[in-house]
Amino acid sequence: MALLDNNKDILPLSSIAELLTAKIRTLKMYEEKGLLPKKKSLTKKLYSINDVKIITFVHYLASMKKINANGIKYILEMLENNMDEKNKNDFLNIVESKLDNISGTDIQDIESM
Repeated sequence: MALLDNNKDILPLSSIAELLTAKIRTLKMYEEKGLLPKKKSLTKKLYSINDVKIITFVHYLASMKKINANGIKYILEMLENNMDEKNKNDFLNIVESKLDNISGTDIQDIESM
């Protein structure tokens, strides 16, 4: 049994924004456009560690690669429909390791443009 359940919803969007050094409004905009993982609860939306990986990827595509919402939806659909869970997680781990080289201030500088 693993010590951590990466699928358990525990983090609010405000904490994820802090982790990504992003604006909460930016993440809410992604949510409004349907780019974030769907949540069942309408009152308190919490996200899992695996959701954070997707949110990080979405934020990277939008802020660094300047891909619009429709393009990001297409990329996410491709990941969901063409990769099993292990390959998808491996891919997101590779993306996460590459993003470690990009500082949060770099992304903030791009957001303010």
